[in-house]
Amino acid sequence: MTATKSRIEDIMGSSDYTFLSTDSQHGPFSEQLLIEFCDAAAQVGVPVVFRIKHTFHSYLVGNILDLGPSGIEVPQTETAETAQEALDYFYYPQVGKRSWGGAARANVNDHPDRLEYADYWNDFGVLWLQMESLSAVTRTKTFAKPGVACLSWGPADLSFNREANPEHPLKTDDDCIRHVVKLLEGSETKLCIRSYEPELRNKYLDMGATVLLERPSV
Repeated sequence: MTATKSRIEDIMGSSDYTFLSTDSQHGPFSEQLLIEFCDAAAQVGVPVVFRIKHTFHSYLVGNILDLGPSGIEVPQTETAETAQEALDYFYYPQVGKRSWGGAARANVNDHPDRLEYADYWNDFGVLWLQMESLSAVTRTKTFAKPGVACLSWGPADLSFNREANPEHPLKTDDDCIRHVVKLLEGSETKLCIRSYEPELRNKYLDMGATVLLERPSV
């Protein structure tokens, strides 16, 4: 989140990336810093997905979006209630319950009318849920609600859970990927893989994932 405009330009020029992801779950969070980061990214023309600090903060999704991100990732989603709360505060009426306001919102100056921006946002914004347990993975359809654009998991946390459940039929990360891809058939919700390694792109695309997170090479 401390990346400058120049640094963002270097990252985006290093490969065919389409968005940036930044995080507060595992690091310090400054609202002003997020505003500045999203503004720098906007000058480069790239949207930002921001992972919030904790699952229980899903009620703050709308407030954080007012700081400039184009997408929100909710970590460790385990319940349908969390998914619904995120949906409610991500989308404007009449789809959700997000409150109106915020001068730093993504692309708000291009759509100054209230209803015009609400319609724009409800089509543009990306709501993303992380499922980081076998229980959540097997209940993928619970979270693949209309309006949830993407599902993912963190490989480390899911590994902890797999290790705690050695008798579970989903033994590996690849088993989980195949299972989720099958459950998402016919859904508009996409699967993201945190592979981080560019050389694994084709493997995961061939398995059915369509969103990949990588570490930039620069």
